[in-house]
Amino acid sequence: MAEENIAVHVTHEAAGKIGGIGAVLQGFFTCPSYLETIHRSILVSPLFTTDGPADSRLGEDGEVLYSSIDGLINPSYARAFEQIENLYNVGLVYGRRTFIDDQTGVHSSPEVLLIDVRYMDMYQLNGFKQRLFEEFGIQSHLHEHLWEYEQYVRLAAPAIAVLKALGAVEAHTTVISHEFMGMPTALAAILESYFNFRTVFYAHEVATMRRIVEEQPGHDTMFYNVMQQAHRDGLYVNEVFGDQGSYFKHALVEASKHCDHLYAVGDYVADELRFLAPEFETADIDIVYNGIGAYEISVPEKLASKEKIQRYCQTLLGYTPDCVFTHVTRLVRSKGLWRDLRVLEHLDRMLGEQNRTGVFVLLSTEVSRRRTCDIHHMEATYGWPVAHREGWPDLSGGEAEFHTAIQQFNARARNIKAVFINQFGFDPRSCGTRMPGDMEFVDIRKGTDVEFGQSIYEPFGIAQLEPLTFGGICVFTGVCGCAGFVRDVTAGQAVRNVLVADYTDLDDTSEDGLEDLLRIDRCVRNEKEVHESERIAAEIMRRLPTDQTDLGNLIKEGYRLARDMSWDVVVRKYLLADLAGAFERPAARGIYSKA
Repeated sequence: MAEENIAVHVTHEAAGKIGGIGAVLQGFFTCPSYLETIHRSILVSPLFTTDGPADSRLGEDGEVLYSSIDGLINPSYARAFEQIENLYNVGLVYGRRTFIDDQTGVHSSPEVLLIDVRYMDMYQLNGFKQRLFEEFGIQSHLHEHLWEYEQYVRLAAPAIAVLKALGAVEAHTTVISHEFMGMPTALAAILESYFNFRTVFYAHEVATMRRIVEEQPGHDTMFYNVMQQAHRDGLYVNEVFGDQGSYFKHALVEASKHCDHLYAVGDYVADELRFLAPEFETADIDIVYNGIGAYEISVPEKLASKEKIQRYCQTLLGYTPDCVFTHVTRLVRSKGLWRDLRVLEHLDRMLGEQNRTGVFVLLSTEVSRRRTCDIHHMEATYGWPVAHREGWPDLSGGEAEFHTAIQQFNARARNIKAVFINQFGFDPRSCGTRMPGDMEFVDIRKGTDVEFGQSIYEPFGIAQLEPLTFGGICVFTGVCGCAGFVRDVTAGQAVRNVLVADYTDLDDTSEDGLEDLLRIDRCVRNEKEVHESERIAAEIMRRLPTDQTDLGNLIKEGYRLARDMSWDVVVRKYLLADLAGAFERPAARGIYSKA
């Protein structure tokens, strides 16, 4: 009988979905091919809060089997767990969390381990930090004042101890570090040379490169041209952008060179990893794209969702738009939201020439969900979300800054108006009584004509592609990881449902050296954005459906593409060959051994 395959996922999203990693876990744990091959999955994370009752620790779909935090002591685990708790002075929460795909009904309940590391024994902790320095060169004293670093270092040793107690080391066990958060645990697994652990770093981004792209005024226009030239010159990030060692995430991500294997969610992420240090040039890096949902709908279904948005627009703005443009995203600099407005400025003129109208719905916030009562108050008092006011419960600092740009756009535009909904959710409970009573979140995905996602840094971009299966035109940049996935499934052939903006093509830069490229600033980027945004707007106008037959073709093509980009395809094509066959190959402790 084949030995059991166990995957240990170390992530900050073990107890609930927060962002992209949570979407990946949802995809894995509701994917038949993953569930057939990986016999046991365990999620590991620090316990972030002790507030609330015991049954809330693992979320709405969680079942707590043991919690020393709450005095829930299950005899089945008590003896082994109490020894670990006493040794490390930590608290443990253990149970299961259920993941369900509402469309297919596929579900699973992986194990979840949360560790309260606030009062960890300093002798044990400092001993582990010493080993991190001696074996891997990690200088924890530079970063331990940062809790975001410290809590994941504290997590590592007790997590490995609990895995042993749970019998998770008696099989083919792969410890997967999702981003920098899991790296200390992966390194702790490497130190356990007696056990048959295998370690993987799963790069959902490269934090070092994200910070550079976001902070440099030339953003992606500068960075990716510089990285390409640096590769030709045999240079790496510390030599080009200065020593990154003071950045705690860099220290942990660079330590991924000690893992057995590396996954990257996009082609550029793999290139960024290789830009970290010479050791990564020979690394065994697999591209494992993210999957997207593939759901088949009819033309009437799409039009019904669009009609809800049109009715909402009529209520808010007093007109029924012909075209619906949307962007569902987090409000962070990397999303490049100003680029949406640049494209919309051209679309406003082009729609006017055809005597047509549009609406742009931006669903984005940088803070937590507003209470329903606060939404109703803002709605009744001053007409939220058309009008906004600074300060809680309305605009946060970053939201207020971008709302100024929205106001400027609306003051100039004649045929398109932008509505900024700074709230999680897209239904009456979340967004107020002026929204149609039967509106659901999926309607903004089904009903949109065009979804924007022109990020300056986007390792993959699941959200940009979510309307694809519903016949939406998806606009994203060439540096988004999803662009590579589209190229892969279409064999490089252009498709009407996908429009890729290129803000990094500087025409002929063959004579430019590294120093010239490093001088690309906001002015150069702005000039590129002005020209590219007009091209994108013209392409959108050319691709918008002209009638229901045309719309039906977009829906069919979008569904066909989405089906080829589903989680099942991703897992079977890109992931399982490595996870299932890893232990049949000789152990290669770290990428140094591949040099």
